[in-house]
Amino acid sequence: MEKIELEIVGLSYSQTQSGAYALVLGEASGKRRLPIIIGGFEAQAIAIELENMTPSRPLTHDLFKSMANTFKVEVKEVIVYNLVEGIFFSKIVCVQDGVEEEIDARTSDAIALAVRFNCPVYTYEFILSSAGIILDDEDDEDDDEHIGDQSSEGISEANINVSGGGFSGQSIDELNAQLDEAIRNEDYEKASKIRDEINSRNKN
Repeated sequence: MEKIELEIVGLSYSQTQSGAYALVLGEASGKRRLPIIIGGFEAQAIAIELENMTPSRPLTHDLFKSMANTFKVEVKEVIVYNLVEGIFFSKIVCVQDGVEEEIDARTSDAIALAVRFNCPVYTYEFILSSAGIILDDEDDEDDDEHIGDQSSEGISEANINVSGGGFSGQSIDELNAQLDEAIRNEDYEKASKIRDEINSRNKN
């Protein structure tokens, strides 16, 4: 079967499941979106890599990457290969010494590794046809009403939306101090929001 490349276009709180997140994958050369519900830990693992944050201690996916690099294992690609009763099945394609192996994985873990190894993510037509959301030209500019996401411009804008805030009365130095503290405490959701506030001010 011909593979279709996917890109991460959004990561946000799930509007349908409490405590879960919606990871939105988009067809690289098309308008279809594939929303996948994932857990908070995996969402955090994906978000901190997309935000270029460095945790105080390696997360599980960072440990996997370190071990793979140590033993010269290349992660070639991730494939979302099946969909059964609403559950996505994925595999990680690895290469060591010219030998290719496929490792079964939860889709959320596979994507968290894909962003760390900077490898492509693929799926098949039958999955996009059955679970994908087709966007027209108008929806392409504002697809959050369909998938609960606030970003559809690409990986650099993928984020976890955190309610609350209260940063308007604080200085840049105070925000940077809070950012360092949030990272030390491994509160990456808060850190992501603080970084967004800092970046917003630096643009002004």
